[in-house]
Amino acid sequence: MSDGFFWLSDEQFSKLQPLLPTDTRGKARVDDRRVISGIIHVLKSGGRWIDAPEVYGPRKTLYNRFVRWSEKGVWTRIFDTLSQTGGPVLEVMIDSTAVRAHRVAHGGKGGSQANALGRARGGPGTKIHALSDNRGRPIAFHLTGANVSDFTGAEALLPFVPANGVLHGDKGYDSDRIRRIVEARGSLPNIPPRKTRKWKNCFSPYLYKGRNVIERMFGRLKEFRRISTRYDRNARNFLSSLCLAATVCYWL
Repeated sequence: MSDGFFWLSDEQFSKLQPLLPTDTRGKARVDDRRVISGIIHVLKSGGRWIDAPEVYGPRKTLYNRFVRWSEKGVWTRIFDTLSQTGGPVLEVMIDSTAVRAHRVAHGGKGGSQANALGRARGGPGTKIHALSDNRGRPIAFHLTGANVSDFTGAEALLPFVPANGVLHGDKGYDSDRIRRIVEARGSLPNIPPRKTRKWKNCFSPYLYKGRNVIERMFGRLKEFRRISTRYDRNARNFLSSLCLAATVCYWL
């Protein structure tokens, strides 16, 4: 960060550049490093695209590049690729966090459910479900409405739990179905049992101590104002913002 502007360092861009699209036709693309730095600046500042600093070039270029690459799955693919470079993961953490949706986030094509929006106790918003490794680095995300239970969100992430590993989750994930799915993968669900359970499952408080790394991960991602508050109508664009923020924070 320099003079209030975000710029990708040489090291960061060297990791990112090989993963950028190469199928450009016609006129050559505007400087990738400058444009992506501008996109990240907007995500961090939470400002409107039209208010992006002139130092990053035309604002329309920033917006169009972000949306078009979001449609092509470029941002999520970059995150998926880089998040696999951390080596085999034996311990993973699962958790979720809710973010408020600004009024401009409503009205997306397909309705609220199709765009991962729902009204919960804190108002309309989106719930981010995530898996992280034991160092708090994100490895998978899933979006639902804020009113969707952790059970539902977890089922979309369980296929990413490594075989023969350990899954740490809080009491919100204490269900027989989740335990069966994790155990079927040869992994151990280290989840504290609810007080209402008659039969208490095996649980290690010692191993569980490290689970808070995923909570700190959410805190760091929410330093990006377009993550802590959702402004995107389209769930795909919000997921792209989340993956790009996670890539910058943890994998570059």
